[in-house]
Amino acid sequence: MLATNIVASKYFRKGPDEQRETSVRQLVRRVANTIATWGVKDGYFVSNEDAEAFHGELTHLLVQQKAAFNSPVYFNVGVEAKPQCSACFINSVEDTMSSILDLAKTEGMLFKYGSGTGTNLSSIRSSKERLSGGGLASGPVSFMKGYDAFAGVIKSGGKTRRAAKMVILNADHPDIVEFIQCKAEEEKKAWALIRSGYEGSLNGPAYGSVFYQNSNNSVRVTDDLMKAVLSDGVWQTHKVTTGEVADTYKARDLLRMIAQSAHVCGDPGMQFDSTINGWHTCPNTARINASNPCSEYMFLDDSACNLASINLMKFRKPDGELEVEGFRHSVRVMITAMVRHGRCLTYYLFKNTEPDTRKGDTYDHRYSHLLRQ
Repeated sequence: MLATNIVASKYFRKGPDEQRETSVRQLVRRVANTIATWGVKDGYFVSNEDAEAFHGELTHLLVQQKAAFNSPVYFNVGVEAKPQCSACFINSVEDTMSSILDLAKTEGMLFKYGSGTGTNLSSIRSSKERLSGGGLASGPVSFMKGYDAFAGVIKSGGKTRRAAKMVILNADHPDIVEFIQCKAEEEKKAWALIRSGYEGSLNGPAYGSVFYQNSNNSVRVTDDLMKAVLSDGVWQTHKVTTGEVADTYKARDLLRMIAQSAHVCGDPGMQFDSTINGWHTCPNTARINASNPCSEYMFLDDSACNLASINLMKFRKPDGELEVEGFRHSVRVMITAMVRHGRCLTYYLFKNTEPDTRKGDTYDHRYSHLLRQ
């Protein structure tokens, strides 16, 4: 029943009566027909028979729940003319007001079409640093309130699912203590409201009245910090604009703050920057600064991943062994489908951006590596 309710409330196409979906059969037909049509149009298949075989096999995998696409595929394919098909995006931000506000727009559009986002905000100068006009900067934690508010009001995929969002700050950022404690402090405010009689459910007024409830927060730590914890050494934060030392802490005190805040509200988590970049699969491109909301996708800034799942239990033979050939073929079918709809993964980023005069085309230059892929 839970699966039925989820599909009906989140994945069925809503619209005029003649377009409204009422069955999984209609949902799968919409997605499989659209992807197969794209393949024919782009010359993926040698013959019509091959195209029909692909369509039938993809439909079989989806109906029998041997495989499943990520949510944006079900939200958008066959509904939007140029659908957003990827679930996980990593976005960059620069230390300018225009970039900070652009990130809010980018995240909002991603949430609208059902995707999640992650961003490392360490490039934004701290609340302990000066602006060009002479005043103190707001700092990344203050801007997180605005990002959090947008994530709270823009429902994922235009349905009922909450937006998925990750916010990361490096351990050497001057505002790291504020970042570590921000969500725990808001959690305590929610507790006070609940004690006063406000309803305390996830979507109730108590948690709806406090900040930072729509994101996962993670502290980006290095081997140097963890070694300083082991040796009971010190840890220094550095100003974003000048690199000079901002504050000095005992490393163990910082780690204890992380543990205490996580005990209160589950956040922040930790991401181990040295290991992540040491295991980088494309080390000659750029460093990895962030992840998607669930942290299973860690890659370059301004990139995205297209996910799908294969149910291995559907390929279990009676003797318990894996049906290897059937599994291999299913992987090929799914990858063929994903390569085609993956071409739409950053469409929203290429609209209304500065033209590339060399090609007479329009796209965002930050994402040119995705086009090359």
